[in-house]
Amino acid sequence: MPMILPLLALAASQADPAPPPKPTASQLAAAAPAAAWGQIDPADLLLIELVDGQRAVVWLAADFAPVHVANIRTIARSGWWSDATIYRVQDNYVTQWGDATEKKPPAAGITPNPPAEYEWRWGAHGRAIANPYRDAYAARTGFTPSGWAVAGDGKRQWLPHCYGAVGVARNLAPDTGSGGDLYAVIGHAPRHLDRNIAVVGRVIDGMAALSALPRGTGGGLGLYEDPKQRVPIKRIVLVADLPAAERPAYQYLRPDAPVFAATLEARANRGGPFFTVPAGAADLCNLLVPVRAVTAR
Repeated sequence: MPMILPLLALAASQADPAPPPKPTASQLAAAAPAAAWGQIDPADLLLIELVDGQRAVVWLAADFAPVHVANIRTIARSGWWSDATIYRVQDNYVTQWGDATEKKPPAAGITPNPPAEYEWRWGAHGRAIANPYRDAYAARTGFTPSGWAVAGDGKRQWLPHCYGAVGVARNLAPDTGSGGDLYAVIGHAPRHLDRNIAVVGRVIDGMAALSALPRGTGGGLGLYEDPKQRVPIKRIVLVADLPAAERPAYQYLRPDAPVFAATLEARANRGGPFFTVPAGAADLCNLLVPVRAVTAR
């Protein structure tokens, strides 16, 4: 009997050491080699700067909504947004900006009635890297070589309305919106909007500038009832049009890089010591392609 405790102590001392903590998706991405990252074209970056100095950067999905994005570029370069405001902030839904009066003539040179750029043939934007985890809204999901998460059914594909997604505000169909009024998703992913509105990008930096604003109450839609509540926008410009020294630069983790699959697994099955029960699943909107800010070249 006196030998039991010493034997137990000896067994414990000889036990295999605890495995090292499982790396997180962020740690895996941070350690990825330079070749695993792709550069985002500054012509596809839209900078939104508020009068208080806060900024947000939108990565434009030019290949997915070419006509709408062409409009957005024209609108930005025309100065049409010089008096734009954020006029709608609906809790757990969207922040919307543009012409609150709905009376301003559209910017010159745009396509006033773009096509419904809501969905495309599966694989139209390059062979998608398959998402190994089931999505609640789409039978098939994946990641394009250019760094976009896509939902689909194997025949068609579309950009999902995830947190940070930027879409084009519109009236009732067949209107598709010109791009003068945009919104960013600031709450739980409203995937019911998929294939009903053109998604033209995602916020990749400065999300708090859009998501932490006071909520509106008007019309049950989060509109600011008092015009004085509207948040003035200092400027909306394409990063490519800024002086080289002022351009923020960003890269995306290439979905075809081997480390990318490891980041998906790390998000679906987070390790200890905090996570003791692996989920074994992940919503597509929790698997967006990592983006990082880099020093401009």
